[in-house]
Amino acid sequence: MKRPAPRLLTSSPPRLLMPLAALALVLLYDALTMPGFFHVEMRDGHLFGSLVDILNRGAPVLLLALGMTLVLSTGGVDLSVGAVMAITGAMAAGLIARPEGFVLAGLDLHGSAPAIVAVSLVAGLAAGLFNGALVAFADVQPIVATLILMVAGRGVAQLLTAGQIITFEHPGFQFLGSGFVAGLPFPVTVAAAMFLVTAALSRGTALGLFVEAVGDNPTASRFAGVNARMVKLLVYGFCGLCAGIAGLIGTADIKAADANNAGLYMELDAILAAAIGGTSLSGGRFYLSGTLVGALLLQTLTTTILTKGVPPVLTLVVKAAVVVAVCLLQSPKFRAVAGRRFRREAA
Repeated sequence: MKRPAPRLLTSSPPRLLMPLAALALVLLYDALTMPGFFHVEMRDGHLFGSLVDILNRGAPVLLLALGMTLVLSTGGVDLSVGAVMAITGAMAAGLIARPEGFVLAGLDLHGSAPAIVAVSLVAGLAAGLFNGALVAFADVQPIVATLILMVAGRGVAQLLTAGQIITFEHPGFQFLGSGFVAGLPFPVTVAAAMFLVTAALSRGTALGLFVEAVGDNPTASRFAGVNARMVKLLVYGFCGLCAGIAGLIGTADIKAADANNAGLYMELDAILAAAIGGTSLSGGRFYLSGTLVGALLLQTLTTTILTKGVPPVLTLVVKAAVVVAVCLLQSPKFRAVAGRRFRREAA
C-alpha cells in the first residue's frame, strides 16, 4: 500500500506563501542578530527606524516592479527602466539648476516644482511609449526593443547632464525624496498610492483581464476582440511612467543627478520582485500583492546585507541565491521532483 504523498512538497501552496516565508525568515534573522532592528521611534513628528528605512528605500523598487509586472504579464520585458530613471532625474535636475550648456535651457519653468515634475514624467511616459511602439507596432522582440533604450537612454541622460553630476537646492522638489506625510517618508506614500491605483485599474476594470489574455494567448485574445497592440502600448507607457516617478524620487533624495549610476541594475530588482511574487516571465497571470512582497523582500535583503558589513561586490550574489531558492520552491516541477526524492528516502 502506497504511503500518502507529503502535501508540503506535492500540493500547490498559496502563491504568497514562499515569498512571505522568506521575508519572515530574513526579518527573524535581523531581529536575532541586530538588537533594536524593530525599534521605531517618533522624532519631530516623523517615524524613524530600520523598518521605516526599508519601506523608504524599497519605494523605488516597488514602483519599477509595478510597471514591470504588467509588462511581464503581456509576455514582454522592459530592460530600460533604469535608464528612464536616469533620464527623468537628469531632466529634473537640469531644469532646476539650469547649468551652462543645458540642452533644455530654453524651457524656463521658473523653478515650479509641479511643472518640473510634470515635464519630467512626460519624458518617462514618452520613453515607455517608445518601447511600446517598437514592441506592439514594429513587432520588435521586447528584449531587443528595450535594450535599445537601455543603452541609448544612458546616452540621453549624459547629454542632458553634459557628462557631469548636477547638484541643486530646491526644497519643494526635494520633498519628493526626503519629505514626510503623516509621519511616513513621502516616497512610501507615493509608492502606496501607485500600488492602489494599479490594483484598481487592473482588478477593478477589464484592463487586467486584457493584459493577462494578451500574455497568455495573443491569438485567442485578438479573435476575442482585444486590441493587443494598444494593450501593450499602454502597459509599456505605464512602466515608463513608474520608472519616471522612481527616478524623480531618487534624484530628489540625493539632490543631484548622476547619469552614470542613477537606476543602475534596478531593472533586475524589478524583474526579480515580480518573479518572486509569482508573476510568470512567459506571460499570463500576474499578482500585484506578490510583487509588493517581492519588493519588500529584496529591499530587506539589501538592508540586511549592508548592515552586516557584507562586501558590496557580494550583495548581488547573496540576493541571487535567496531569489533562486524562493523561485525553486514555487516551481511545481521542482516540488514534484523533491517530493519523489523525499518519498524514496522515507521508504
